Amino acid sequence: MQGKQSVFYINERKASASAELSCLLKKCIEKTDRVWEEIIILCIGSDRITGDSLGPLIGHQLSKCRWRNIRIYGTLDYPVHALNLEATLDKIKRRHPSSLLIAVDASLGSKKHVGFITVGCGALCPGAGVHKALPSVGDIFITGILNVSGTFEHFLLQTTRLSFVVQMAETISEGIIQAFARPCPKPRLLPDPWDQPAEGWRRFREKDSQTAALSIESSSGSIS
Repeated sequence: MQGKQSVFYINERKASASAELSCLLKKCIEKTDRVWEEIIILCIGSDRITGDSLGPLIGHQLSKCRWRNIRIYGTLDYPVHALNLEATLDKIKRRHPSSLLIAVDASLGSKKHVGFITVGCGALCPGAGVHKALPSVGDIFITGILNVSGTFEHFLLQTTRLSFVVQMAETISEGIIQAFARPCPKPRLLPDPWDQPAEGWRRFREKDSQTAALSIESSSGSIS
């Protein structure tokens, strides 16, 4: 569940949902106001609870992609959840000190927003929907609203239909993959065909023979 940032809602049932997510994700990255050298996608959730398995399902799909300087944490084999979140965040800080962190999680919301994807700049608060006190996570957040918040949240997550979660995971995974799509099969960190503002993406140096780093300078104004 996210904090008080501006939140953009995407109806997962729309055919254009993945494309809309891709566009908004790229805009959020462009607005990041600090230098970073790699991207971490942290997919939060437990594979033991149907409604909470959204993050691990997305991490599983993204882990199949071959990206340079984009790392995936949280998969079906190695989920990141309440019991190991803090340890994982410490590991990320040690291993990736100059990274941009995109946090992905399931969430609960109002009845009218069930089935929507949210994306925005800022951190999310994992576990807030089920009253868990966990550290805020991320420079950018993506969530899938899978059920209604209110009472019996744990029960609602346990009884969420698997087909619903899988479809949501596929849509979000496809949106993220589109955001980092490339026109050719050669592995690269980020694609050339992005519409890059003058103060946006630019490759600024080669770290070594195998990795490349990027700098991003935020343009002012709100996401539109």
